[in-house]
Amino acid sequence: MKINVMVIGDIVGKPGRIILKNKLKPFIDREDIHFCIANGENAAAGAGITEDIAAELFSYGIDVITTGDHVWDKKEILHALETNKNILRPANYSPLAIGKGYVVAKSRRGEPIGVINLLGRVFMKPIDCPFRAVDEILKNISRETNVIFVDMHGEATSEKIAMGWYLDGKVSAVVGTHTHVPTADERVLPKGTAFISDLGMTGPHESVLGRKIECVLKAIVTQMPTRF
Repeated sequence: MKINVMVIGDIVGKPGRIILKNKLKPFIDREDIHFCIANGENAAAGAGITEDIAAELFSYGIDVITTGDHVWDKKEILHALETNKNILRPANYSPLAIGKGYVVAKSRRGEPIGVINLLGRVFMKPIDCPFRAVDEILKNISRETNVIFVDMHGEATSEKIAMGWYLDGKVSAVVGTHTHVPTADERVLPKGTAFISDLGMTGPHESVLGRKIECVLKAIVTQMPTRF
């Protein structure tokens, strides 16, 4: 039986949330989407996510929210990470960190679907190995479902591509997030795993990665600290 799963790249701020509010549910109905995953780590003013914003995103039709290196930017998310299993933080953070990095959730038709959230290490702050982390998760999650999606949140396309090959035949799809720029390398790998280096963002088109153009240009040109 075919399962239609939608995966949405980084939601950036209020503009990203507005487009989902206006368009997501009609799209889900029209395309017969059974399960929706979205990266929400930039949903709160471009950096982090709050419990209220997570609830807002769920109300639009999203089933599981993944995150990345900005997961801790808003302290308001900590309670939700403890209490809502469908809000994930990267699995390769310390096991002492609040929250979980994977979940098995039910689709609209009742099928169990696994979602794993990983964070890359190249050009990022030090963190545990995502490759070893996903190996341990698959030992458990594979007992519950063979439909598994991995959000590999990372800066380097090379690391995300390596993860795709590492998991080929072990999961349904590996999708990259974080750079806010969609790549044109979508493919199905030889053993059947779908892959793309980066989904891009859900945010304002006339921007610099979702940030105000003039603010980013000021920071680049003047080399002075500027909020954007």
